[in-house]
Amino acid sequence: MSRLLRWASYGIATIAVLVLIAILAVWIISFQKLHSTVEPKPETLATPTPAQLADAERQGRVLGCFSCHGDGLRGNKMFDEPNVGTIWAPNLTQVAAKATDQQLARAIRQGVGVDGHSLFIMQSEVYQNLSDHEVAAIIAMVRSLPRQRGETPHNVYGPLGRLGIAMGKFRSAPALVAEYSTREPIRLGEQFEAGRRLAVLNCSGCHNADLTGKEIGPSEVSPDLAIVGAYDAAAFKKLLRTGVPASGQKLGMMGSTAKSDLSHMNDAEIDQLHAYLQARAEKVAR
Repeated sequence: MSRLLRWASYGIATIAVLVLIAILAVWIISFQKLHSTVEPKPETLATPTPAQLADAERQGRVLGCFSCHGDGLRGNKMFDEPNVGTIWAPNLTQVAAKATDQQLARAIRQGVGVDGHSLFIMQSEVYQNLSDHEVAAIIAMVRSLPRQRGETPHNVYGPLGRLGIAMGKFRSAPALVAEYSTREPIRLGEQFEAGRRLAVLNCSGCHNADLTGKEIGPSEVSPDLAIVGAYDAAAFKKLLRTGVPASGQKLGMMGSTAKSDLSHMNDAEIDQLHAYLQARAEKVAR
């Protein structure tokens, strides 16, 4: 009996050691990914037109700058889930006061922070498609806002968050930039190109690089945007303005994103986006 107990204790001790090794490995891998540095490419910036400068704040709202970084871009708690983490979008007025235009452009389009580290939960995979004029207009808009006091707290990653990072479930912005650069929504001719570009900038972050849908949260998967084939122009406009679909059901992320971001699209943009997604739905259905 004593021999059996001794072997059982050895087994338990071995399991405990293996668990500790696994925990340590997850912490080390996640630490390395969270603190990885990236060599950014030089950015090319162009002088925005007066019209682009005048429209930059609206564009920033459509792109989600204000819903993530808060009113006045003063910083905002984006995510807070026990055992996963507490994530803050930084105070951009403070960041901009210390950063060059090059550094800000790299953060926006390449997902590389001012300090050279990879950013997380920054949709650079989408913003890499902003033109030199557009990104310069966004930077000018950020610089034009009153400087807000206070730095946001450091992000805290819980055990599940670190496990997700270590296993590649939560990926860095530069990694997503590289992935998205190899895929894009199908092209359907010049007449639909404006709408296709709107889909890239405003839909692909949640619906995947080719708009085929992806997992966007626990138990939430975004659909292939072929679903828009069932929406007429009025129903689609209502969806983007209010977050209420044709079925009337309550939506998750789309419901909140439509109200906070997509509702700032103008009628012409919504019509162009709808025309492209309808044409894409017809193409996919063949």
